Amino acid sequence: MFGKRASQPGQAPASPMPAAPKPAPVPVLAARPAPTAARSAPVAPANPGETPRNDDYYVTKAMIFSALIEAIDLSQLSRLDPESAREEIRDIVNEIISIKNFVMSIAEQEDLLDDICNDVLGFGPLEPLLARDDIADIMVNGCNKTYIEVGGKIQLTNVRFKDNAQLMNICQRIVSQVGRRVDEASPICDARLLDGSRVNVIAPPLAIDGPTLTIRKFRKEKLTLDQLVKYGSISPEGAEILKVIGRVRCNVVISGGTGSGKTTLLNCLTNYIDEDERVITCEDAAELQLQQPHVVRLETRPPSLEGTGAISMRDLVKNCLRMRPERIIVGEVRGPEAFDLLQAMNTGHDGSMGTLHANSPREALSRVESMITMGGFSLPARTIREMLVSSIDVIVQAARLRDGSRRITHITEVMGLEGDVITTQDLFIYDIVGEDAQGKLVGRHRSTGIGRPRFWDRARYYGEEKRLAAALDAAEFGERPAGA
Repeated sequence: MFGKRASQPGQAPASPMPAAPKPAPVPVLAARPAPTAARSAPVAPANPGETPRNDDYYVTKAMIFSALIEAIDLSQLSRLDPESAREEIRDIVNEIISIKNFVMSIAEQEDLLDDICNDVLGFGPLEPLLARDDIADIMVNGCNKTYIEVGGKIQLTNVRFKDNAQLMNICQRIVSQVGRRVDEASPICDARLLDGSRVNVIAPPLAIDGPTLTIRKFRKEKLTLDQLVKYGSISPEGAEILKVIGRVRCNVVISGGTGSGKTTLLNCLTNYIDEDERVITCEDAAELQLQQPHVVRLETRPPSLEGTGAISMRDLVKNCLRMRPERIIVGEVRGPEAFDLLQAMNTGHDGSMGTLHANSPREALSRVESMITMGGFSLPARTIREMLVSSIDVIVQAARLRDGSRRITHITEVMGLEGDVITTQDLFIYDIVGEDAQGKLVGRHRSTGIGRPRFWDRARYYGEEKRLAAALDAAEFGERPAGA
């Protein structure tokens, strides 16, 4: 043990903890129902989140927390590793419970110990949700409402915060890890957790009902195209073609709506980059998880308090060109950096990739054209379209369907210009054929019968034409339904 108790023996709170007999019951938590499962059970409850807490629980927790802050030396606690610090806090809290005669069950005491440890060392009530690998998104709407996305469906949890001040404190703790800040002067912030999960915070006065926190979690286990096949997101033949596309250095744009799996798919495609290639990534909040040994990760920077020092995505993409990249990967194309990415793609940086928000491959091309126009480039529309045709080889469209499942709905080639219209051809598309008894959509990935795609010569240059031909033939003759 350590802390103020040990360092100041004359102080009243530091007196030795008596091994007192069982105290008289104090009905602090009498109204709280007994938990139905042990704390260590890994199975998620039917109603997601923690056991519901009543007001008495939070009153008790606040009293114990105040006594803990008085009894412990935080400067010494900060020198310990997380496990040792957690054990120290648990020991002190147990003694406080004993001295103050709080009566609770063993399960209630364990829950309280976990909550207090999470408040001091982690992200408070969010810790149980962050520990679950089946959650894709955590959405906190003020201190009293927390939603999660599991299996593509949004569910309300029982997780709540003491008040908006506690929630704001946790938001500041998260963003400060990556050198950013969120307060009334700067109420919008993008950040990330240490595991790469993306974080967005919007605070009052912009968020009327209290701080709003959104966390896009990533699985601890890195997904691969083979696993996407297992989940039905793409057919085996389509996955084989995507592997060839990644291997032969086609310039790829991954398009889709929010939560459709664009970043996951981009991570999967980068698995097929050769290990001797130099890859540079540019992101607003670093979330890509590349496995190659030679990767340089760059991240934008917001302006300082004085409004200076901002580094935009366009600045990063332009600087990439001076860093001898072989591939440039942009986490998400949102603005005028689209122009610089296209310039890089058609000036010797083959195999570059990026993601953007669009509902179809055709719309993705229009979005890129619009972003370049809004960037202030006074170029004729035909010139921009010629750049698009010469830069982008393949568009992969991802979608989240109404039953929550994620599917790759199009693998589309950019062919050329006919007049002022960009022509494309689909290699693979996903057709929805019905719905099963559980409400899950049933569909199939099918080949459009294209036997010789535009990137065939590129595949032959890399010795992948036989593999590509085999995948196209298998797709044409081996189509199969894919359930949701």
